[in-house]
This record gives sequence, structure tokens and C-alpha cells, in this order.
Amino acid sequence: MSTGNLLTDHPELYEERFPDPDHLAARWAEDVLARHGAGPRVLDVGCGTGRDAAWLHHEAGREVTALDSSPTMLAHARHHHSGPAHHRADMRDFDLGTRFDAVLCLDSALLYCHTNEDLTAFLARCRGHLVPGGLLVAEMRNGAFFLGSTELLDGPRSDAFTWRGTTYTSHTTLWIDHGTQLLRRRRTWTADDGSPPQEQHSAWRLLFPQELRYFLTTAGFEVLALHDGPGPRTEPPWSEGAAPIGTTRSDRLHLIARLTPQHPANGDTTP
Repeated sequence: MSTGNLLTDHPELYEERFPDPDHLAARWAEDVLARHGAGPRVLDVGCGTGRDAAWLHHEAGREVTALDSSPTMLAHARHHHSGPAHHRADMRDFDLGTRFDAVLCLDSALLYCHTNEDLTAFLARCRGHLVPGGLLVAEMRNGAFFLGSTELLDGPRSDAFTWRGTTYTSHTTLWIDHGTQLLRRRRTWTADDGSPPQEQHSAWRLLFPQELRYFLTTAGFEVLALHDGPGPRTEPPWSEGAAPIGTTRSDRLHLIARLTPQHPANGDTTP
């Protein structure tokens, strides 16, 4: 059995497994940016395949810079979703030498900050790359959901899809590492083309709403909204004109925060 990440190692396969033909994630992000009066310069942290950044760049008229740590994802983004400037960097340690009107962190990318130090470092990078009053917009799993529900933990779960004549089947188990507040996942992929199985291990930090508010306030942000939907990955999903529900108990959490004027970049990066 080989190890790796079948989907992120094969971005075209990732987009096939998680299609977004209506660009729901990007349209939701644009709706948030427009409602809160964000300027045109946007940094997409954890851009993945780059399709959201490209839509915001071309369709919403934003000046988008995209950042990810995966060279495979960035190569795919540059080839298939060109337009934005793409940079390879760790979200906890980057310096692009400029500032932005908004930072986006979609699809639980924020939760790859596994430790308090990771999260503090990322928020410092956001602070150093945002103009005073700039926005941080994030969409992620909600740690509070697991206080009252075990439905995602009652596994393993199996799923299958077919791409280019090959059927891929996944067997997924989720569990909580309580001491580290990590949601851990073990996923085994098999394919009917004779290739060996692949086992993938991933983890996301489980952040609770009040905990998240504390980190943001300490980092110099004002939380404008923190709610569980609707969003691009909720059921039902977000649609044009949909207002936030305002609760924080479902599986997804949506954050909009503003860098307060009294907390400028303090020389963290070059304007």
C-alpha cells in the first residue's frame, strides 16, 4: 500500500471529485467582500487548484494573488486557472512585500494551523499583509458541531466515483484527538485499474467560536460575523441574496473579521 494524497496529488481528479460548476464558493466570497466594502486587492491563502481565485480575478474584477504550499496544485492553477499571481509558501510564514484589502481562507484551509503557535503566526501574517480595515474571510469546519453530534464520526464511510473510465472507492474514518483538538482522518483509496491502494492521513484543528473570537481579537481583528450558514458547503447551500442564519451549531463556520485601525501592520511587510 502506498501513502500520499490521491486527490491533492492529482488536481484534475480533485476537481472531478469536488465539482463546483456554478462557482458557488467564489460567488459566496465575492458576496461577502462586496457587502463589507472590501477593496479590489485579494489574497487567497490555500488556493488549492486555483479555480476560486481565477473566478474572482476574471469574473468579479478583483486583483487576486493566490498562495498555496503544494507545487502540484500551483502548477495546475497556473495552467488551468491563469490570471492571478501564484506563490508557493507556507501560510504561517510568508512575505509577499505588499498589502491587500482582503485575505480569503476557504474550505477549512485555516484549520491546517494545528497549534496555537501556528494560528498566531498565520494571523500575524494576515495582519502584516492587510491594509488597516482590511478583511479576513474564512470558511471552515465548526469545532462546536462535535459537541452535540457524532454523525461524522460514526464510520467508516465508503464512497465511489468514476473518472476517465476508472472507478475510485474511498473508505474514510474520522476521529477526534482530544488532547490536540485535531479532527484526524484516515482514508484508503482503491481503484479498479489495478493500481495499488493508497492510504492518506489528514488532520484539521477544531476551533470553537469563542476560541476563534479570542485569537482574532488578540491579533487585532474585530469579528464582524461568525455564523454557520448558509455557505458554499452547507445544506442547503448559499444562494444569491441569502442572509446569514446567525447560529454556530452546524458543521460549517463562516468568519468575517476586520483589521482594526489601531492595529496596523507595524512594519511586518513592505507597503
